[in-house]
Amino acid sequence: MRNFREVTDRTGTRSVKWDMTEQLFKDKEVLPMWVADMDFKAPEPVLNALSERVDHGIFGYTMTDEKIGDVIQHWLAKRHGWNIEKDWLSYSPGVIPSIHMIIQSLTEPEDSIMIQTPVYPPFYSVIKAHDRHLVSNPLSFENGHYAIDFEDFEAKIKQNNVKMFILCNPHNPVGRVWKEHELKQMGDICLRHNVQIVSDEIHADLIFPGHAHVPIAKLSEDLNQATITTLSPTKTFNLAGLQASYLVIANEETRKTIKDQFNQQGLYMLNTLGITALEAAYQDGEEWLEKLIETLDEHKSYVIKRLHQETSHIRVVEPEGTYLLWLDCRSLNLSQNELRRFMREDAKVGLNDGTSFGDEGEGFMRLNIAAPFATLEEGLDRIITAINTTYSSQ
Repeated sequence: MRNFREVTDRTGTRSVKWDMTEQLFKDKEVLPMWVADMDFKAPEPVLNALSERVDHGIFGYTMTDEKIGDVIQHWLAKRHGWNIEKDWLSYSPGVIPSIHMIIQSLTEPEDSIMIQTPVYPPFYSVIKAHDRHLVSNPLSFENGHYAIDFEDFEAKIKQNNVKMFILCNPHNPVGRVWKEHELKQMGDICLRHNVQIVSDEIHADLIFPGHAHVPIAKLSEDLNQATITTLSPTKTFNLAGLQASYLVIANEETRKTIKDQFNQQGLYMLNTLGITALEAAYQDGEEWLEKLIETLDEHKSYVIKRLHQETSHIRVVEPEGTYLLWLDCRSLNLSQNELRRFMREDAKVGLNDGTSFGDEGEGFMRLNIAAPFATLEEGLDRIITAINTTYSSQ
C-alpha cells in the first residue's frame, strides 16, 4: 500500500502546480498548495498497468470497449449505488471539454445558464465563451455553513428563462456534499421549468466519513432523463494529466446530440494510457482510495485544529467532500489584493484566490490538503507564523 507520507519531488516534470510557481506567484520560494491535483503517487495497480502498457511499445489508436463500460458500471454501482446502462456512456478528455460540448449542443447564444456561486472558475468561462447569459444563484453562508437559497433558485430560473443548470456536487470550493432532499428540491424545480441539468460529479469518490454522495440522476427516472452527469477517475486517483473522463446520459436523443458535437470537433477517442489508467483504477484502486480518504480526513482535522487553536483570524469551512479547504480569512480585515499579497509574500504559500470563484469569494482562499503531512505542516507553519507575526504587533 502506498505511503501517503512520502514526499516526491515534482519539479522538472512540467507540473503546473510546482513548475509554474515562480511564474504565478512571482517568488520561487512560495509553497504551492493551490491547484486541485494531489502530491501523492497514483495507486500501485495503476502504475503497474501503465508500465506494462508502455513496455508493449506500440501506442496506436485505442478504443473504449465493453470492458471499460463494465468497470465504470461496476464502480458506480458499488461506490454510489447507481445502476447505469453501458449504452448511456460517452467518453471525453475532460469534464470541462464535456461541458463546452454540452453547452454548444443543447443551448443557443444568449440562452441563460445558471450556476451556484462561489464555484469552480471554469464554470464562468465556459458559459461566457459561448455567449450564453450567466445567471448566479449564490449559496447562503451562515454560521460557517453553506446552503442553497431555493427561493432565489426558482425565482432566477423563472426571471431569466434559464435553459440549463450546471450543478457542482460535491461542491468546489465550499466542500458541500448535497443531501438527497436538497438535490430532489433542486431537481423538482428544474423539471417544473424544463431546465437541463448538467451535474459535475468529478469529486464524487472523495467523500468524508459521515457523508454520502448521491448522483442527482439516480433520484428518479424523470431526473435521469433530464440530467447529464460528468465523471472521471482523474481527481480520485491523481490522474489529471492522463485526461480521461466520461459522461452518463440516459436520454437517447440528448446523448446522440452531444456525441454528434464531439464528432464534429474530431474528438473520437481517449488516449491509450488514459484508458489503461481508468480501467486499472476502477478495478484495483479501491483499497488505495480508502486509505487516501482516511489520510485526507486526518489532514482536514489537523488543519482545522491548528488554525482554530493557534489563530483567531482564519476559520475553515469544514468540508464534507473533496480535498480542498475553503478558508474564511475575513477577520484579517484585508482587501482581496492585500490578502493575496499577504499569503504570497508574508506567508509564502500559494493558495487559490477566493474571488476567482466569484464575488462571493471575497475574503476567502482555497487550500489543497492532498499533500504529504510534512508539506501540509510546513504550509500551516508558514501561514500561522505570518499571521501571528503581523497581528501580534497590532
